[in-house]
Amino acid sequence: MKKVTFFLIVTVLSLSAKDSIAMQVFHTYCWGCHHQTAQAFGPSFKEIANKRTKDEIIAQITAPNQMYKKLGYKRNSMPSFNDLDAKQINAIVSYILSFKDKK
Repeated sequence: MKKVTFFLIVTVLSLSAKDSIAMQVFHTYCWGCHHQTAQAFGPSFKEIANKRTKDEIIAQITAPNQMYKKLGYKRNSMPSFNDLDAKQINAIVSYILSFKDKK
C-alpha cells in the first residue's frame, strides 16, 4: 500500500510540475497574442490544436520564419522563441494540444 501511495504522489507532483512549466511559458511568452479558446491577436490554442500536428506546432514556435508559408499564412507575425528549452517547448505544446476537440 505504501508503494502505491508513493507512486501516486510522485505521479501527481510530476504532472503538476509539467503543468506549472506550461503555465509559466504560457504567461511569459504566449498570453499576449494567444488565448486558450478565444481569438486574440493570434489564433486560439483550440484552433491551433485542431489544425496542427505536434511537429508543426513545435516548428512554428522555434522557426516561425520558415513555417508561416507552409502553414498557409501570408506573413509572419510570430517571434521565434529560441530561448525555450525542450522541456518548456514540450510542456507548452502538450498544453496547446489539450484543447483539441475530442472526437
